[in-house]
Amino acid sequence: MQEKKTTIFKTPDITKMQEVVINARTKLYIAVGADPEEARSRYQIRQDAKGRALIAVKKPVLS
Repeated sequence: MQEKKTTIFKTPDITKMQEVVINARTKLYIAVGADPEEARSRYQIRQDAKGRALIAVKKPVLS
């Protein structure tokens, strides 16, 4: 019988990170020396990509 290896996950200490406010409900925590504007733009790009279809749908040809 195989023994299951336990996964140890250590959460980051947010007291040592910089808070970036996106809007009233959204906050990101980044490294202290990182650029907050880049973090905002990367977050917005990911949110915009969620709503898009990955495959373009072909329209039927009318004849």
